[in-house]
Amino acid sequence: MAGSTRASPTADKALPKPRPVSLAGEAWRRFRRHQLAVISLVVLTAMVLLVAFGPFFWTQTINDIDFTARLKGPSLAHPLGTDDLGQDVFARMLYGGRISLSVGLAAMAMAILVGVSIGAIAGISRGAIDTALMWLTDLFLSLPQLPLLLLLIYLFRDKLKLLFGPEIGVFIMIVVVIGGFRWMPVARLVRAQFFSLREKEFVEAARALGASTTRQVVRHILPNALGPVIVAGTIDVAAAIIAESTLSFLGLGFPPDIPTWGRILYDAKDYLDIAAYWAIFPGAAIFLAVLTINFIGDGLRDALDPRKVM
Repeated sequence: MAGSTRASPTADKALPKPRPVSLAGEAWRRFRRHQLAVISLVVLTAMVLLVAFGPFFWTQTINDIDFTARLKGPSLAHPLGTDDLGQDVFARMLYGGRISLSVGLAAMAMAILVGVSIGAIAGISRGAIDTALMWLTDLFLSLPQLPLLLLLIYLFRDKLKLLFGPEIGVFIMIVVVIGGFRWMPVARLVRAQFFSLREKEFVEAARALGASTTRQVVRHILPNALGPVIVAGTIDVAAAIIAESTLSFLGLGFPPDIPTWGRILYDAKDYLDIAAYWAIFPGAAIFLAVLTINFIGDGLRDALDPRKVM
């Protein structure tokens, strides 16, 4: 019969076999469609490489004082000019970039860790535990952040300096303080994801097969809830960089001899009329870092959204 004629083996071989695509490959394909995110990733990678390896090639130290070269504009000897003590702004920018970006990443990691833990416990629990954790989250959300940041810094800065040294002690304090006020949105986001995912068919199937609550969370629910968390993490990095720069600009961050981008801005504020470049370069670095991180977050949001067809 004509309707039952089988296709020839040659025709079967001619059909192209679909290539298997992993979840990471599909996410990368979607991410590449977001041109601003790709450009931002290249720019941010270049900034990270510059601050990480730049001091090995630009060997001027951050504390070399040369009064004969004070407040000089950009030149071949000093690409970003000098400050009021004749110190090289480019060398101080490279050193400060390490600290500013490290604070952002460390504070983000702390906020993600605390937020995911509290959100997961609240999302998988019912009753009193969920209510108590959400009350705690609402309490932290209602606290005025900047006054508390200033109070905690005044109370613990000197003690941490004595314990860990001036640089490490202040770094720990700023990371803990900033990360401690950035976990609440992550906790709410993870809790909402858990409420949605724990009733899905694959979780019900795992529960019916006898999977423990811990296995359901670690193996099935949490991996499917990490997409929005990664996007929130990029926002936390940008917010932490701005918060550290704000504290340093107020003179409450790292000591004056440890330059960060915010501290350089603080030192330059009295010379805006005669040495505007001194403030423009660290301000532009903060702006560019935060802008690129936000664009990368937009790209990750589109790449990790399973409902978005691209």
